[in-house]
Amino acid sequence: MPSYKLTYFFFRGLGEPIRLLFHLAGVQFEEVRMNPDQTWLDIKDSTPMKQLPVLNIDGFELPQSGAILRYLARKFGFAGKTPEEEAWVDAVHDLFKDFLAEFKKFAAERRSGKSAEEVEKFRSEFFLPARNTYFNILNGLLEKSNSGFLIGSDITFADLVVVDNLLTLKNYGLFDESEFTKLAALREKVNSYPGIKEYIAKRPVTEY
Repeated sequence: MPSYKLTYFFFRGLGEPIRLLFHLAGVQFEEVRMNPDQTWLDIKDSTPMKQLPVLNIDGFELPQSGAILRYLARKFGFAGKTPEEEAWVDAVHDLFKDFLAEFKKFAAERRSGKSAEEVEKFRSEFFLPARNTYFNILNGLLEKSNSGFLIGSDITFADLVVVDNLLTLKNYGLFDESEFTKLAALREKVNSYPGIKEYIAKRPVTEY
């Protein structure tokens, strides 16, 4: 069995779906959580791409959250059961990354010191249309699904990425489970897996 060590920041962020994947698969891993302070600056230049997360597998270092997710999901059996499913899982992950760019713009507006009116204008005119498009696409996939998962008949890393993102959106007041019932059902389904459920019960609580 390989030895895995995941290094990422204290918060959930892009590292959380990787953590969830380990717990879903029941695979042991060493975890290094760090705050974005001098500790991170001390190791930044030694990381492969000067950013986190980084996964170390018996001395082999792999950067980039998407690459790590695909690598582990293929090893653990959560990347899709056919080449076509794998391609769609990748497509959903790309959809998430596109939406994440829009969410980061909104988060930056909230931190910018602008007036509440200006932030609300950005939210209603720019962010919410992007969120609604994102949700509509995901909802469409769930409507066609016979399994309750986004792609295929079983859980994949696409489900993990989306479900963790839904938690962040909920924390920001941007995801109402009563309004988006299929997405809420997906979240409940994923979070009910024993390994994930046990992990969620004890993990640090962070906004994102």
